[in-house]
Amino acid sequence: MSTFSLDGLYIAFWVPALVLTAALVIKLPSIVKLWKDPLLRSVGGLLVLACAIFVFAAPPTIAWTNRAFGVPNISAPLVYSLLTTYCGSCLLLVAAWRNGISDRSAVTRRAMRGVLLAYSGVIVAMWVLFALADVHEERLRDLDTYYANTAFIREMIVLYLLAHAVAGLITAKLIWNWVRTGGLDAWLRAGLTCLGVGNATNLIFDSAKLSAVAARWNGHDLDWLSTELAPPVASVAAILIAVGFVLPHVGQYLYRRSRIWLSHWHLRPLYGLMRTVSGDRVPFRLRSAAELRLTRRETFIRDALLRLGRYVDEDLALRAYDAARHLGYESGGATSLAHVVTIHGAIETRRRLREEGTPGPSDSPDMEDLLEGIEDVSRALRHTEDIRAVRERAAAAAAEKVPPI
Repeated sequence: MSTFSLDGLYIAFWVPALVLTAALVIKLPSIVKLWKDPLLRSVGGLLVLACAIFVFAAPPTIAWTNRAFGVPNISAPLVYSLLTTYCGSCLLLVAAWRNGISDRSAVTRRAMRGVLLAYSGVIVAMWVLFALADVHEERLRDLDTYYANTAFIREMIVLYLLAHAVAGLITAKLIWNWVRTGGLDAWLRAGLTCLGVGNATNLIFDSAKLSAVAARWNGHDLDWLSTELAPPVASVAAILIAVGFVLPHVGQYLYRRSRIWLSHWHLRPLYGLMRTVSGDRVPFRLRSAAELRLTRRETFIRDALLRLGRYVDEDLALRAYDAARHLGYESGGATSLAHVVTIHGAIETRRRLREEGTPGPSDSPDMEDLLEGIEDVSRALRHTEDIRAVRERAAAAAAEKVPPI
């Protein structure tokens, strides 16, 4: 076994272990909430397994394991068994994830059964080979190359590397085929890409290890490929795989959050204007969820608009829309600007009638379009020059008593 250290810290082992643990922590709320989902449980188990591999493959843990069992180098088949279990689990998870857990076709069942039997057989064979081998000298960093020419242990090393390489190759191919299909969510595609690159990177790890072992067979020394190159490559691959598992979840969560906060921000101008109408505000709650804050702001605005509705001048709304269209605005932008002008007109009418002591109209026009498009209206409020131009043209049209177009 090998290591890559910096001032005594085995960063090629502990960094990916920490990243994988962080990924598990991120996924844990979803796993607990949706515990009945077998795919989520499998992802959690896979992250635990990957983390355990790097923890048990670190030289200090290797030494502790050997002492705990009282058998030199027993940590080797243990780590290799964890790695082989991880490889087989990846294949099973990708197959189930890609085809859907409800896919019970004969082909899918045979494939999963074949993976389970093959990788279980590899694990049993490795322990048998280790039991037959003579490996009494403990090796914490270079077991693969040191015992490359030793009977039985040589076969165990080659067996775990081939099993790892085959799993990485097949998993990467399945993932890349999936990435090329249409209709995938952008965050899922990005996560799958990271998973594909991570599994492909693992092939570099296998190539480095096998090259170092093969060099020993031919009387050469390329141990640095196994002890210096392979560990950091495996670390990068593990980080990419961890990112691949959590990116769809985190990305979609952050996207939803950003949309909520952006909508909350976009409604700020109209909220401020409606506060002048109602004289009230939305109560501030420090611990309120973002969704609740947005809902409260939307409700406040719609309630204020409904109270203002009976002062709305429908003729002004039509003139403002025609004026905006004449000034070159598209239908959507013209509608939002017309709503803004109409709201300003209603506020002014309400203020004038209150000053005169005259009761307002009892009937209110249909305001469904305005209430549904409050975010666009609020964004239009920021364009004061455009609003002024539409108001002036609508006023000129009213004075001329002719349509502005």
